[in-house]
Parts: sequence; C-alpha cells; structure tokens
Amino acid sequence: MKIVLAYSGGLDTSFCVKYLTQEKGMEVHAVTVNTGGFSEAEVEEIGAKALALGAASYHCIDALENYYEQCVKYLIFGNVLRNNTYPLSVSAERTFQALEIIKHARIIGAKAVAHGSTGAGNDQVRFDLIFSVLGGELDIITPIRDMQLSRQAEIEYLQQQGVDWSWEKAKYSINQGIWGTSVGGAETLTSHQALPESAWPSQLQQEGEEILTLVFEEGELKAVNEQAFERPVAAIAYLQTLAAPYAIGRDTHVGDTIIGIKGRVGFEAAAPMIILKAHHLLEKHTLTKWQQYWKEQLANWYGMFLHEAQFLDPVMRNIETFLTATQTNVSGKVFVKLLPYRFELQGIQSDKDLMQSKFGQYGEMNKAWSGEDVKGFTKILSNHLKIQQQTQGA
Repeated sequence: MKIVLAYSGGLDTSFCVKYLTQEKGMEVHAVTVNTGGFSEAEVEEIGAKALALGAASYHCIDALENYYEQCVKYLIFGNVLRNNTYPLSVSAERTFQALEIIKHARIIGAKAVAHGSTGAGNDQVRFDLIFSVLGGELDIITPIRDMQLSRQAEIEYLQQQGVDWSWEKAKYSINQGIWGTSVGGAETLTSHQALPESAWPSQLQQEGEEILTLVFEEGELKAVNEQAFERPVAAIAYLQTLAAPYAIGRDTHVGDTIIGIKGRVGFEAAAPMIILKAHHLLEKHTLTKWQQYWKEQLANWYGMFLHEAQFLDPVMRNIETFLTATQTNVSGKVFVKLLPYRFELQGIQSDKDLMQSKFGQYGEMNKAWSGEDVKGFTKILSNHLKIQQQTQGA
C-alpha cells in the first residue's frame, strides 16, 4: 500500500519509515513540509536519511509563504500569545503541514497518510483532524501512538534493524519553524525543573546591547534597520539572525492540551516575541481604545481555535477579516534594544500616532476643554453609581 508519511528526520518519524516498510510492507513516501525550520543542507540530510531507511521517495514542500499569508500574519495582527506566554510556534505549523500532506497524497494516489505523534499530545489531534476532514477515504496510520512506544524502545528497534545512528539529540524533542522553536525533554515533564542551558538550540553569542528599528506597514513587518524586504517572511528571518545570538525569547509554556491534560514545553522565539511586542506597542499608539479591546477578545479566540485544531472553521475567516481591517493605521517605526537574554521596547514613531494630538498632553495640559467641562462630564458619568448607592447601598 502506498502511504505518505509526515517526515521530520527525527527519531519518531525515522522509526515510522523503517517500521512501515520493514514490518508492514508499505511503500512509504516521506514528505517534509518546510514552514521555516530547515536550511537547504538540512533538507538534503533529512532526505538522505529517509531514503536510507527505506522510503520509496522523499519530497520537501516549501509552505512558508502560504503559512505566513494564511496564519502567521493574523497571529501578528492579533498579538496572539497562548496563556499570555506562547506564540503558538508548533500549534500553527502542524495544521499547515497536515494540509500539504493531504495534497501530496492526492497527487501520488496514496491510500493512507501517517504521522509520528504519540498519544499524549496535541499534534495527534491536529494531524488527525485535518486528515479526517479533508482526506476522505484515506487511512490514518500512527505507529508510535498505536504501540505506545517510548523513545528508548524506538532507538532499540532501529538498532536491531541496523540503523545505529547517534540519537543523542533525541534526548530533547526540537520542533523548529519561522514562528519559533519548541523544546521538550525530561525537565518539561515535571512542574519544577528548568531546561538546562545545553538544551536550547540557540546559545548566547552576543554581549552588550544593540538598537534595532522595525518598520511596520499596515501591521506587517517590512523593514529592519532601514533594510527593506518585499516579503515579510524574509524580514522575520533577518530579525531572527540579529536577535537569536542574544538568546532572546526563551520561556516555558504551561497550558491545557486539546485532550484535557496539562502540558509544559520550553520554547525560544526571538523574532516572534520581538515582533509581537513591538507590533502591540505600535497599536497602543495608533488604535482607539475600543479597537484595542475588541481585538484582544477576538484574537484570544483566534489563538485558542488555532491551538485546538479548529483552523478550518469558517469563523476563523471572519476573525481574520476583522483583524485585517484593524491594521489600516498600524504603520510606523518601533525602536527595540537587544541585550543578552532580553529586549526592551524604546518607543515608536508614526504619522498615525494618536498620542501626538493637539488636544492635550496626559497629566500636563489640555486645549480642548475646561475644568468646568470636566466637572459636568464627571457628574453625568457618576449618576448611575449614585442611584445604585442611594437605593441599594454598598
């Protein structure tokens, strides 16, 4: 049977290639969907591994632009952080990887699709949901989940099959993409242990401080330090090269999984965290109070639905339309200071800055009303509270 496997080159999916070909006699077509996490050299290495394990073919699908236009852009517009912490690095990627796997399965006439998720996390639901909704009659094969395998058991099986590769890095599960890198390991299975310094993919290489200028046009990052980019994904990647050496954007996220248990994962997301915070600051200056309020409500829902595998729901398109409409005036420069392990927002400059009005300065002076105007305004504003207090008391 011809089957398409979502292949990352890691331990879990490498086991799947060998197991499905060797034990099940399947014709495995390994597919990597690049959402910004792989260099050309890494893609070549991953492909060589897949073929060496017995895959009938290997393909790397570049989904980066599509991923940005249909998802990452709206995460920026919404300043989306899961539980006010996590930029949905992996949550967002998996949906788009699953969509590309289904497309490829149709192209080559496969009868099944497969992924290497375990039975204890979110990714299994994200892959399964897309596969079941859009895959029609395609079978869904999940060896790791079905056999409840430990990472050590996978390593031992591969060794028995003559695959004696170094799996030292398999101590930590690393998922890298343009919108951040997740890091899972023994420490994240506890509630109190922090990931060791060696577990982080990006190590501190830069000391001192550096000031960056980020230029946004209608909510999208278009330039860094006056270097303009036609494609926002290129601007994001460039910012990552500047910020990652400072080991910025590290944190540990604790959240509720789709299947109802608590989960904990480390992540590093230098460029995403800087962009989200810089964009949010620019919005504070350029949006009205109620635009900011309703954006926060709908963006929170958008992030939750995306995290919980509901990207295909039509309400997501409705929220995207709203978020896009709010970005008309979100243009200007944001100044950011980079330091080891952290960054600071310095301020903004924008023609749309509502703070630079002629009406007055907060805490200093006003030019459009008098003290008597404020007295009358406050009197009317307090009426409903006076009525409640006189009638019902405290």
